[in-house]
Amino acid sequence: MIENIFSYIGNLTPFWIYVTLFFFAFIENVFPPSPSDLVVVISGSLIVQPEINIHFLPTLIITSIGSVLGFMTLYYIGTQLDKKVIRAGKIKFISLEALEKAEQWFLKYGYFVILANRFLPGTRSVISFFAGLSELKADKTVLLAFISAVFWNAIIIYLGMIFGNNIETVDYYLGTYSNIVIIVTGVVVLVLVIRYFLKKKKQQ
Repeated sequence: MIENIFSYIGNLTPFWIYVTLFFFAFIENVFPPSPSDLVVVISGSLIVQPEINIHFLPTLIITSIGSVLGFMTLYYIGTQLDKKVIRAGKIKFISLEALEKAEQWFLKYGYFVILANRFLPGTRSVISFFAGLSELKADKTVLLAFISAVFWNAIIIYLGMIFGNNIETVDYYLGTYSNIVIIVTGVVVLVLVIRYFLKKKKQQ
């Protein structure tokens, strides 16, 4: 798979390589999962090949803009769903009480979560959606999402440049990192859900 993606992207012109990177960076936030991190790492390995003629800074900017636009797409959907559907009581499995609790939690910790979102693979779409659902300020959200994307993409592009054609090594460690984050996140969510139901049972 890695060799096929590498070969396909490497055979494109610089313009279409940048378009491909933008597409994968955008689509990952809207329709996860997608191999966007792997594609960005591959772009790093292409940067060090002079015949390809793509460069670090344009790659970083394009992938970061794609990430932010994808993030803000789900953010916008979250704001609209909050205003038009949930508060109207049309989604029965999300109560107004649960929504208010989510808003309180996100307003307390939300901006830090936005800043860390690119380092939390597997949860990025959820974070962007609930950021909109909790009505976090759009300008601050865009800024922090962009900063997060720039730092994350810079790291994985640089890893691609270092490892060159040994993309499998980077892919392995990224996959391991992603799995650890997903497991930890799942445990935290499970604990919070159990605490919520225990508290509700005591109140009854």
